[in-house]
This record gives sequence, structure tokens and C-alpha cells, in this order.
Amino acid sequence: MTNQEKIDRARKRRALRVRSKVRGTPERPRLSVFRSNKAIWAQLIDDRAGHTLVCAGSAHLVEKGLSKTEQAAKVGRLLAERAQAVGIKQVVFDRGPYLYHGRVKALAEGAREGGLDF
Repeated sequence: MTNQEKIDRARKRRALRVRSKVRGTPERPRLSVFRSNKAIWAQLIDDRAGHTLVCAGSAHLVEKGLSKTEQAAKVGRLLAERAQAVGIKQVVFDRGPYLYHGRVKALAEGAREGGLDF
């Protein structure tokens, strides 16, 4: 087993550990975060129906020249704005395999500032 395979296996194990405790419902969907080296995306998911209700990503932002952390905070606010337009106010946070630190934390705080409760 190569080192990259070990890293991938550990990442999947962390994500499953978080998701085993977090489930999204239509009343309180799961806020799932995906972070790459260049961008960040978030979506609200109803796990019962298996549908994405709302999504937002750094590609949807109009402003350019922001740091990645600033982009994450804006994505959180944009997601909260779109969620409230659909009538969603409460969510459960799914950080996936990422630590609650840096861009993931900025996205969560931006979503809270935008009016989401979790």
C-alpha cells in the first residue's frame, strides 16, 4: 500500500466518523463542506430524499482578489442567503474529513452571520 493510499483511507475513515453522527432532514438539512486547494463549496443536503437543496461555491462569487479564507466566509454568507430564500433556518454542520479550522471555520462563521442556526 502506497503512502497516498494510506492518506486516502484515513480521510475516508474521518469523513465516515463524522457522517455516522450527522444526518440531514428536510427540516434541518446537512451543511456539507468540500475544500480543494483552490476553492471551497458548500451544500445543504436532505439525506432522507437524497437531494441537494441549496449550494454555493467560491466560483459563484463576483468579487476577485480575495484570500481563500475571505472567499470561504463569503460562500458561507451566500449559502445562508440562498437557504433563507428557500425557507431553511436550521442546519447540521458536516465538516467531512476536514478540521474545524481555517477555511472550514470561516465558512461556518459566515453561514452563522448570514442567519443559519447550527
